[in-house]
Amino acid sequence: MACVLLFSRLLPFSHRLTRSSICLLSLFLSYLCYCALYPADTIMQKSGDPTPSCQRALADGSERRIQKSLSCILPLDVRPSSVEASRLKSDQRPPSTLHIVRNDTPSPPMSNLKFGNKKLPNAIIVGVKKGGTRAVLEFIRIHPDVRAAGTETHFFDRNYDRGLEWYRGLMPRTLESQITMEKTPSYFVTKETPHRISAMSRDTKLIVVVRDPVTRAISDYTQTLSKTPDLPSFQELAFRNQSLGIVDTSWNAIRIGLYVLHLENWLRYFPLAQIHFVSGERLITDPAGELARVQDFLGLKRIVTDKHFYFNRTKGFPCLKKPESSGSPRCLGKSKGRTHVQIDRDAIEQLRDFYRPYNVRFYEMVGHDFKWE
Repeated sequence: MACVLLFSRLLPFSHRLTRSSICLLSLFLSYLCYCALYPADTIMQKSGDPTPSCQRALADGSERRIQKSLSCILPLDVRPSSVEASRLKSDQRPPSTLHIVRNDTPSPPMSNLKFGNKKLPNAIIVGVKKGGTRAVLEFIRIHPDVRAAGTETHFFDRNYDRGLEWYRGLMPRTLESQITMEKTPSYFVTKETPHRISAMSRDTKLIVVVRDPVTRAISDYTQTLSKTPDLPSFQELAFRNQSLGIVDTSWNAIRIGLYVLHLENWLRYFPLAQIHFVSGERLITDPAGELARVQDFLGLKRIVTDKHFYFNRTKGFPCLKKPESSGSPRCLGKSKGRTHVQIDRDAIEQLRDFYRPYNVRFYEMVGHDFKWE
């Protein structure tokens, strides 16, 4: 109707125009009428796309994605930047290959997620070498509330300059309710260690596995001899003068067995109630009983019991029946339960006489008689 009225007003002047001018004018007027009757967004909607002309932005994680046209005017808070717009244009694909964001996308499998945090240890097995520390660690770590570092860290005696964060990084991930542990037997006889552990935490619980110092020294020597075949004899290393019964306390195998002297150093930084002593002898004859006391000391429910152990007659040592990670029994390594070197009987009696006063003082200090005679 608007076009008809416009033509009627221009008709009186048409006799002044040429034929070509009339044609151009007619085309221009027709275009104006067409635009007035059919807006641009209506045309876009009729092209087969049922969505509105100005597409919405979809949230895809923390990144915004534009569904269709980038030429529409979006609200300022969802309008893409020039960099993002250019990237989105280059990413446009045919409809069959468009990435569809679904609300029912499955979560990643639980086995791929890491639970817990790495924490500084709540408890440390600090000694002693050849006393049974590895056995205690392997036995206690089958408890579901205990996680332990597998190797000896030697942080407080050899790697202290690396810092506590390095030490923390060696620990396993644990949940809030679990105990983190590690064991390094040389801690007990290292002078600086008690102060360093106390500086980390005065609440750290300490476990010391002790054994008849004479038997322990022979076991220590046997292990060293297996690695160094040309080692001097046990008697040469243990005595400065065997005929006079003078023991060489500078030899490490002898020095470790002076438990009372090392304990005096620890008691300068920790109360006795915070130190638990495991009998290396009873650990062999009654592993479940010793582990029950360890669990009590750590505040754990008694889950590790006699059903977890059997005695291996070949090794002369208790083994685990079926650890959770394996379907077969598991014993400690070849170095555990090794046959000791035969030592002269007189040398053994001389060492027992030497250790006796130290052992008595140790019994009195800890309130327990280990009966090392």
